[in-house]
Amino acid sequence: MNDAELLRMAIDLAAAAGRDGELPYGSLLVGPDGEILARDHNTMLSTGDITAHPELKLARWAALTLTPEECRSITMYTSCQPCTMCSPVIARARLGRVVFALSADQLHHLQPAGLPRPDGAEVHYDGPSQFDAAAAPISAYYGVVDE
Repeated sequence: MNDAELLRMAIDLAAAAGRDGELPYGSLLVGPDGEILARDHNTMLSTGDITAHPELKLARWAALTLTPEECRSITMYTSCQPCTMCSPVIARARLGRVVFALSADQLHHLQPAGLPRPDGAEVHYDGPSQFDAAAAPISAYYGVVDE
């Protein structure tokens, strides 16, 4: 199968999720030989888990199941560009490639006006603070010694 056909499968997963009352997003992981290794769709509504995006679930599956070398050879096909929560997880799982259908901007223009963008929520962060205390366990773990 080629990229277009595999991307269409991710879109079909998204459509099926929407028909089942879930948010309409779907993804699949494909190995270097074209074998579909895993597939999933968004389950935020049925699970109440705000992190139940298919991209995040599949990246975690890959990191837990496969070696880093195997992860590097995998392509994720997904119906929408991974969000700012999923993208770092994909990177940490060391997936080699992501092919997506809709960009984040295209998705935003398809959504109803006034719908809040989760990635744009205002959060106030305070820090850094207590450097010496916080740095001690990190330095000990990595064997860093102050000179």
